[in-house]
Amino acid sequence: MVLVADWVRLLIVCVVFVAAAVAIAHYTRLTSPKPFLGAAARGVLQLAAVSAVITFVLTHLGLTWAFLVVMAVVATATSAARTGTGRKGFWVAAAILVGTVPALGLLLAIGLLPVQGIALIPVGGILIGGAMTATTLSARRALDALHERYGEYEAARALGFHERDAVCLIIRQPAAEALIPALDQTRTVGLVTLPGAFVGMLLGGAPVWQAGALQIVVLLALLAVEAAAVATVVELVARRLIRRASQGSEVRLT
Repeated sequence: MVLVADWVRLLIVCVVFVAAAVAIAHYTRLTSPKPFLGAAARGVLQLAAVSAVITFVLTHLGLTWAFLVVMAVVATATSAARTGTGRKGFWVAAAILVGTVPALGLLLAIGLLPVQGIALIPVGGILIGGAMTATTLSARRALDALHERYGEYEAARALGFHERDAVCLIIRQPAAEALIPALDQTRTVGLVTLPGAFVGMLLGGAPVWQAGALQIVVLLALLAVEAAAVATVVELVARRLIRRASQGSEVRLT
């Protein structure tokens, strides 16, 4: 009976939060209810599926690595869809992985992260997720800036700038704004937010100092991973490897 009551309360709270998000977005005309309903439904189904297989995956190292690959593929597809890059969308994988793979490798090499599914999947997921968000935001801002300030690009080319340098001149600052969430999260950790790795370790019975140490390592790794992602996006956009379908012919070598 207690378990049933807990599930009922959980369901009620979830419905209330989704309904609140939909109502606010609708009545303030921010967007339609569809994105919230779709995201909520996908989140529930995906977590249910993951919960069903996670115990099995965590006990097999090979499946753990495969699960991380699936995470990276989904992150790439999500970022490519959000940036509207069409066939060139696979290039966002480079931005997502350029910092994530070395960061995980370093944590494993020095022994801070054990080669176990229970550690690899959460930390890997955090790093991949952070890189995905930074890639999406920086690519969207960079491509928007390139479209809106195309006249400045042409002026730079007329002054003798190479194409790459002219594009970087336009997009570098807008793309860098994607780093603001990670920077603010690190600056305010412990004062405003208690991130998931810290809370999870505390709930798992780990000492407070150990939870805090892991969390600061993860946050600093995120800063490096997201900085690498944004820098890679700038370079890829400047080299015309990331473009929206509508911008495919907008910037050409001259």
